[in-house]
Amino acid sequence: MAYCSIEAARNAGVTGDDAVVAAWIQAAQEAIERYTQQVFEPTDLVVVADVGAGGLVILPRRVRTVTAVQPVLEADDGASIPSSAYRVTSSKVLGQIDAVHLAWGGWNDLVVGAESYNGGWLGLWERWGAEQVKVSGSFGYDEVPLLVSQACALLAADLQAKAAPSDADAAQDESLQVDDEGNNVAIEDSDDDPSSEPVGPSSSTGSTQVDALLVGYLNRGASLIGGV
Repeated sequence: MAYCSIEAARNAGVTGDDAVVAAWIQAAQEAIERYTQQVFEPTDLVVVADVGAGGLVILPRRVRTVTAVQPVLEADDGASIPSSAYRVTSSKVLGQIDAVHLAWGGWNDLVVGAESYNGGWLGLWERWGAEQVKVSGSFGYDEVPLLVSQACALLAADLQAKAAPSDADAAQDESLQVDDEGNNVAIEDSDDDPSSEPVGPSSSTGSTQVDALLVGYLNRGASLIGGV
């Protein structure tokens, strides 16, 4: 699913056939994700995050649902803990943060190591010595917010406009193909294989207008950017 429609991108000024417009939308979408450090459609992810004071695990993306929480141990990942051992909060609810709250108090006599006579959940976590957890679940927004959709269309047009080559540039850059009028008609990756690396953070989308539209969706701070 794209953050904006082909029609919206065309209305913003993107030119070319559907495949070309879709490629610029994808480029804009990736730039938006780098800038905001968010995903704006339901996305299944596995996130590794630090265990903070009191068992607070701040998640680096907006969380929708959590399906599994596992301690990250030196030898191997530990077994998933039962849902009774944590609760999840989402920024979807006003005043909440995207986080997993590990049970620091209480116990479960049905879980080996978390029994009341073994110190309960806190005793188990202390014996594990796990400083991080692996959280599997669905992240992102239920649907793309209107401002993000508008930003995507504007950024797609801005990226295409900035990529329009001069005659000299077109002659030197084989990754760009232009028609007789100098319009860009194809986008090619210089690498043979597609990148599978996580989207890294950036300080701007490249457009101050788009940055302003997205400021309310920024997910910033060292504690919020974890491994994905």
